[in-house]
Amino acid sequence: MRTTFRILAVASALLLASSALAQTIGLSVSTLNNPFFVTLRDGAQQAAARLGLELLVTDAQDSVSTQINDIEDLIQRGVKVLIVNPTDSAAVVPAVMAANAAGIPVIAVDRGVDGGFIAYFIASDNVAGGASAGQFICEQIGGSGPVVELEGIAGTSAARERGLGFNTYMRENCPGVTIVARQTANFNRAEGLSVMENILTAQPQIAAVFAHNDEMALGALQAIEASGRDIVVVGFDATDDAVAAVKAGRMAATVAQLPAMLGAQAVEAAAEILKSGAPAETVNVAVGLELVVE
Repeated sequence: MRTTFRILAVASALLLASSALAQTIGLSVSTLNNPFFVTLRDGAQQAAARLGLELLVTDAQDSVSTQINDIEDLIQRGVKVLIVNPTDSAAVVPAVMAANAAGIPVIAVDRGVDGGFIAYFIASDNVAGGASAGQFICEQIGGSGPVVELEGIAGTSAARERGLGFNTYMRENCPGVTIVARQTANFNRAEGLSVMENILTAQPQIAAVFAHNDEMALGALQAIEASGRDIVVVGFDATDDAVAAVKAGRMAATVAQLPAMLGAQAVEAAAEILKSGAPAETVNVAVGLELVVE
């Protein structure tokens, strides 16, 4: 009986030790209805598997309240590090501060957070990407003409920064361009379609469209093709559908981010925190991008 007890005790101790060694991190994604963020999640999951980490993923479905609830749930579940892809950079601050108060380091990926302490911010250079799109459009339309800008979700750093890069380039380097319509379509393909249909009705002359992401660009492209008009369309993210549209000559270009790398680097940063602790100041990690053209 004593021998049996000792074997069971050792087995129990090993099980507890194994459980203690299992490091769980959380990933709160803004939406998995967008293929860009699906790829980001996949990259994070692959990195977690490679590093022996357990990754809990939640989908906010572009709802601020859902994301706040998701983050609160991840805090309650005891994640050791929290990775956040915000639906809204300002609205998510209280949830980030709650994680800070619970002693859980926070990493922001793809989109920044306007408050609280962020250990790592991992993102593409959205300002440079917006400027790259602006330069391409300026060259394609000969330096002048009416242009439409489809904006992402108000309050996200990605929308602010892509718009900033695009508009700064146009203002400083392509003064012949006039932005005849600037409207949000919330990073959504269906909204990109409906918003662009309305703009096409209101604007008889449009030379080009810059959309803050490919989903909106593809929706706009659908509206433009139905209208029979010839308009340069440039998106952002280089999703599979967008790259296929570029290669087919339907869409002019898309700015390529590397979402799988963004997800993987966020998890790698989490692993570094688990190993060495959170940095005293925010570490910014820039992931490269490029313009994809036919």
